[in-house]
Amino acid sequence: MNEQRQDVFRVADEIFRQRPSWVTFFREVLGVDGIVRQFYSTPETLTEFEQTPEYQKIQQMLAKLRENDADLPGGPREPTRVITVRLPKSLHESLRVEAHDRHTSMNKLCISKLLQVVDEDLVPAEAAAAEELST
Repeated sequence: MNEQRQDVFRVADEIFRQRPSWVTFFREVLGVDGIVRQFYSTPETLTEFEQTPEYQKIQQMLAKLRENDADLPGGPREPTRVITVRLPKSLHESLRVEAHDRHTSMNKLCISKLLQVVDEDLVPAEAAAAEELST
């Protein structure tokens, strides 16, 4: 298992050294068809990998590339999509203040938060799905 983690990290590092856009790095390393999901195809093995030092280093690579993308002409080389998220006014205000304090945009802050691993126990299930599990 340790050798598998090292193999994934080695591929991620090779891609990182090519200085792609952060979007390209994400797609090729962490995306649905990326190297991480090729090696860790079940939710259990993926969650386990997300707790490793190698995964943390990959996250740091991604953050570094996101910093550098501001310098690239044209930015990310992939079409963008828009999502609408309904959130309470107090949470919106909290994000606005955090973005201001970090000297960044709300969009960049939210993307950063979306790229982080979320503990499965902290994500509420939909009501219908929760009801199915309880029967």
